[in-house]
Amino acid sequence: MQRDGTRTRDERSGARTRNRPATAVHRPLRTAGLAGLTCHLALVLWLVVLRPLPVPWVYDTNLTPLASLRSSTGWQVVGEFLLLAPLGVLLPLAGGRLRAPWLPSFLRTTGASALLATGLEFLSSWTPGHVLNVDHILLAVIGVAITHLALVPGLRRLLRDRRPRVRVPVPAPGAAPAPAPAPKVTALVGPPVARARAYAEPTPPAR
Repeated sequence: MQRDGTRTRDERSGARTRNRPATAVHRPLRTAGLAGLTCHLALVLWLVVLRPLPVPWVYDTNLTPLASLRSSTGWQVVGEFLLLAPLGVLLPLAGGRLRAPWLPSFLRTTGASALLATGLEFLSSWTPGHVLNVDHILLAVIGVAITHLALVPGLRRLLRDRRPRVRVPVPAPGAAPAPAPAPKVTALVGPPVARARAYAEPTPPAR
């Protein structure tokens, strides 16, 4: 009920009373997500992408998916999985959404990580000792997707449970609306009335 006595949209629709948690994470958590995302990308650029490799020879460019796995060791595959895996948590945390459905959140996170992995792979192909390999992009995106599905839904549920809930009272369907508050009547105050004198004025002497 508003101050002027009219009902809100939820009250007119007849929805029942429900709890409405806030839809955004705390500002410190979102700031921590942005800082962690920046630091992680900076470390990947410095340690992996922009660092030259002193190797006598390199493989040819690979544009066939999963073609280079036969010549890769298990540790190399695990490293490609874990290279961008923290983005599966850092990207949603930096976005600040708590009530986002899991499928749109999953698609947004994997799409953004695919763009980042592709950009990093093209950037690393200009560094000596690195070649363009589409398997690096695929493995990085798969690692981000697995991390997102494994951690983000549970973390969002935990954060929603810890937020204070605000109860919005809404009347049930068929209930009579609350009476409007009576308008305030302001009394009109006129000019002060002269008080009657308690004594008679002296009469002037006759001439």
